[in-house]
Amino acid sequence: MADVWAKISAVLPGSVDQFPLQFSDTVESSVVEILKRCRQQLYSDSTGTNQTLYPQIVVDFSWEKLNTGTWRHIDKEWRRVYSYGCLFKAAALCHNSPSAEELLQAVRTCDMGLLMGAAILDDILQVIVRILQGEVRKSTKEDADESERTEVKRIKIQCPHAPAIKEELSVPRIKCPSLESFNTNYLLPLKPVILEGIIDHWPALSQRPWSIEYLRSVAGCRTVPVEVGSRYTDEEWSQTLLTFSEFIDRHILNKEDGVKGVGYLAQHQLFDQIPELKEDIRLPDYCCLGEGEEDDITVNAWFGPLGTVSPLHQDPQQNFLAQVVGSKYVRLYSPEDTDKLYPHQSQLLHNTSQVEVENPDTERFPEFSKAPYLECVLRPGEVLFIPVQHWHYIRSLELSFSVSFWWS
Repeated sequence: MADVWAKISAVLPGSVDQFPLQFSDTVESSVVEILKRCRQQLYSDSTGTNQTLYPQIVVDFSWEKLNTGTWRHIDKEWRRVYSYGCLFKAAALCHNSPSAEELLQAVRTCDMGLLMGAAILDDILQVIVRILQGEVRKSTKEDADESERTEVKRIKIQCPHAPAIKEELSVPRIKCPSLESFNTNYLLPLKPVILEGIIDHWPALSQRPWSIEYLRSVAGCRTVPVEVGSRYTDEEWSQTLLTFSEFIDRHILNKEDGVKGVGYLAQHQLFDQIPELKEDIRLPDYCCLGEGEEDDITVNAWFGPLGTVSPLHQDPQQNFLAQVVGSKYVRLYSPEDTDKLYPHQSQLLHNTSQVEVENPDTERFPEFSKAPYLECVLRPGEVLFIPVQHWHYIRSLELSFSVSFWWS
């Protein structure tokens, strides 16, 4: 691993003078001074034993700033400071022939900067983490042991009981409609539909099928946010940070004793954070019918085990829900029937129903049973168009990975 530092230094600015450190008056001069010391250390040949001291001070101090008050009120300058601290810390960890543990710590540090900080130096943290990830892959076994392979196969061949869908309630299906046909028959009248055959060309479904082994090889060492709890409306629901491999072991394979709650990866940044996965998917062509630019489309990852539930809720944009791995049961209600769906009164959950869709409390919510709905089982390779403001309830019938595209 002696050449790790050579690869990292090659993507850094050429000298101290070419490395900008400019902040507004929001950032105290004492913090800027420590950042300058970190920068100087970056270009020195010093091999001191505590190279991470100054970077860690920056990381800790800015972390406190990021966790004071609400997120939207945090000055972006402090997010930039945090990213610089993560950059300096990751570089310090790799300065002198890093151990395998130091490499993993550097990867986690970069991920924290990508998740919580702001982009700096042409998104240099993304560049560095890809270098580090390549080194981690070299230092770890390519193949899982036989017991893990057996467990993976067992999970893959589970045959969950899918609910019977009545024909009169089923979401209509159409194979590869033209843009004009989709626009006229579904987008403009805001009618749900399952689109078949439109993502068969995705590498995630063809050249590089998404399996547990593949996801672990591409993203295993990366730190990601994980939701713990079968649904976000549960009282015990919480969020934590795990590596992708830890998430798989704890919540997908259930290999760790004492783990409580269903873990679910619901991530709005995953494909920006891990571009290798983004290269395995494509934007649906039908998004071009929207009013915004391509950069305005939000791409979300949804990865979790059997039984994970997304409570009945509505979103403020059009949604293409693409199923890559496993199957999901989906139920849809028109926004015209909102008064029968009993949304929460709080501003935080006003877009979410109080009703447990598959086990409703008819005494508390007597009008719910009168609301008409459509339903479907969404299978790999299928894309469900969920029109803006349409209420939708989703339950994973097995290990599932979906990708959704929110667009206007």
